Amino acid sequence: MSAYDTLRHFADSWALLLMLGIFLGLCFWPFRPGADARNREAATMIFKDDNDGE
Repeated sequence: MSAYDTLRHFADSWALLLMLGIFLGLCFWPFRPGADARNREAATMIFKDDNDGE
């Protein structure tokens, strides 16, 4: 078995599962318990230095 076949088999199986796990982890990261304060801060960051037109 050549190195190409070995790496292709790895990429088709375990690497695919690893990438799926990382993707799902990143998708659900903002919804984890305790993330509300950081999410709210990130959502309102553009208004931090806003002085209402004064």
